[in-house]
Amino acid sequence: MAADDQADTPPLGPSVELDGHPVLTGSCAWTEKTLVEESDWYPRRTMSAEERLRYYASQFPLTEIDSTYYAPPAEQQARRWAERTPDGFRFDVKAYSLLTGHPTRPRTLWADLREQLPPDVAAKRNVYANHLDPEALDEAWRRFEAALRPLHEAGRLGSVLFQYPPWFTPRRENRKEVERLRERIPDYLVAVEFRSPLWLAEERDRRRTLELLDEHELVFVCVDAPAVSGLPRILAVTNDELFLMRFHGRSDSTWKDTSRSAAERFRYLYSPEELEELARPLAETARQARETHLLMNNCYRDYAVRDAAELRDLLAADAA
Repeated sequence: MAADDQADTPPLGPSVELDGHPVLTGSCAWTEKTLVEESDWYPRRTMSAEERLRYYASQFPLTEIDSTYYAPPAEQQARRWAERTPDGFRFDVKAYSLLTGHPTRPRTLWADLREQLPPDVAAKRNVYANHLDPEALDEAWRRFEAALRPLHEAGRLGSVLFQYPPWFTPRRENRKEVERLRERIPDYLVAVEFRSPLWLAEERDRRRTLELLDEHELVFVCVDAPAVSGLPRILAVTNDELFLMRFHGRSDSTWKDTSRSAAERFRYLYSPEELEELARPLAETARQARETHLLMNNCYRDYAVRDAAELRDLLAADAA
């Protein structure tokens, strides 16, 4: 890091220590449009992207990068993220949609891989991993992993988050796909979030799923989600390195409404009572992992940053 960058590096936002186990809270998006344009959380509306990240890092030690879901990052961008944040800051990075079975816009593929697509496939609105030949798909995995290397080498990479869609159910081939994650991303912490309730529906399903993740040293992503999602709130640590939980709000009416923006879908402000109810079990589980990441995905205006700060204060009171 250049001397000027070091001089400009912000102080690290506060975290909590529970019996020597650091607990980091933060928002799943520091650049979300409604946060930037419709709230006064940032000191100025005219801040540059660099200034916003530096300011955010002075308030929280953790964030999630979700732009990497929509298009793969470049190494240069990952290097800039590392340079603009202080030591101890963590980025949890969402895996590229192509790698988790989601529809992917062809234009987001690397140019040379896109050129290998058959013309009828390249003309589609969306492509999927099975549209690429095996060698091209392997190359996509390699490039995604390589792009995150600057974050990893700077000590900023928390985990790589693989969020699987609702149609990714616990069939044999999907279990095999999860088992291969450590082979494909061997050097980074890999976290898995299932959006299909079938992975966790019954006690037997839960046990089998958690055992699968534990066996392959994968981090189970706990969620707090609307009841209509069918996703149970299970607090579990399957890799001693990290306990990771994402808070999606509790808005039943918008959970499945993909016509809305992400901010509108997850528009929900947790009440102090709801956060207080969560704080004690979270503190107990956090003591089972080397580090804990608690990420607010209710990224509408300043809802996520407000809830992240309030939850941090509640956990700090538990530690006192």
